[in-house]
Amino acid sequence: MNSPELFSRRLHQLRKRLADSGIDIAVITDDDSVYYYSGYYGYLHMDFGRPTLLVVSAEGETVLITPTMEQSLAESLAVVDRIELWNDGMGAEWREALPGLLGATAAIGIEPDLIPPPVRTFIDSIVEPKRYRDLTPIVSEMRMIKSQEELKIARHAGEVGIVMMEAGRSAIKEGVAEYEVALAATTAGTHKAAELLRTHYAGSQMSPSIHFMQILASGKEITMTHHRASTKALKYGEPVFLCFCGMTDFHRFKLGFDRTFWIGEVKDRSQEAAYQTAVDSQAAALSVLGPGVLAEEVHAAYAEVIQSAGFEYPFRCGRATGFSFLERPQLVFGDKTVLQPGMVFAVDGSVTVPGEFRAQVGDSFIITEDGYEQITDHPKTIADVILTR
Repeated sequence: MNSPELFSRRLHQLRKRLADSGIDIAVITDDDSVYYYSGYYGYLHMDFGRPTLLVVSAEGETVLITPTMEQSLAESLAVVDRIELWNDGMGAEWREALPGLLGATAAIGIEPDLIPPPVRTFIDSIVEPKRYRDLTPIVSEMRMIKSQEELKIARHAGEVGIVMMEAGRSAIKEGVAEYEVALAATTAGTHKAAELLRTHYAGSQMSPSIHFMQILASGKEITMTHHRASTKALKYGEPVFLCFCGMTDFHRFKLGFDRTFWIGEVKDRSQEAAYQTAVDSQAAALSVLGPGVLAEEVHAAYAEVIQSAGFEYPFRCGRATGFSFLERPQLVFGDKTVLQPGMVFAVDGSVTVPGEFRAQVGDSFIITEDGYEQITDHPKTIADVILTR
């Protein structure tokens, strides 16, 4: 899985696309894209002021620029022609090699929305504006359709997410602190990820640890969409929202997965009606989801159910995922991308009553030749999400 041949193949395809687009050199700075093309991944790069760059020449070599402290990891993982190491405070650090690699006349491809400001500022000082090309369409189109290797990882990520949801659900009880629910979910997910890594990815250095902060909200805080699990104790009759967007991250592949629960009973019956609309809106989106459909058409089906029920216009129905939390396309008005087999999406159903209540359900799906394959699942009828024991 994820053999050097896979990354070499991607780099070959990238070089061909660069040549076809008149781009001489690509400077890739997004960590997820660096991994996608080279197999190299690290942690805390720009968070600690230490950029890693992948420089790909359409007709020359591929060079990884990374800190000296990452030498062993880079030499172990990176499928590149050369590694340029740099150290804190030594010479021009990561800037040292760039003038020679970028030359004086070459057309330079960058992803303008993803390049870190310090890197962009330096490259601006050595590259004239007329030399820039937008690399975004090439990278996003390549990453849009997942390979069979990626789809295998996506399915395994779904297995991790399902175990996490089951563990989180089991931990939700009156008097239990929110963070205890998060601990139960992350522990179960880590154990499942470790099992999958040992069984299917022998020799992988990927960590099984689930480390993203749990999105969890209960009671009146449920309207806080990305509230993190706190020390608050759960109360009888209150709703509890579990979101694993960002946490369902296996072998670097991210999925979306959400559920709303109640402890014991639904005390406010208006919440039940809103929840059912959320479930129905996801069902409407799924009735449209499939190859040949425009991304915005999925959103339109979902939004129609929500607004027809008298609720306010919702946020996007979903998004493509992969090695990044957010990829292209998005299921939202204005995105006219045609869905194709091999794309992976998080598809939500949601309703917001401002300041009072919010319900959401969400799952992840692979687009297939004749529809879709669901890769996360957990019961979501109102009877199923009222937890009585």
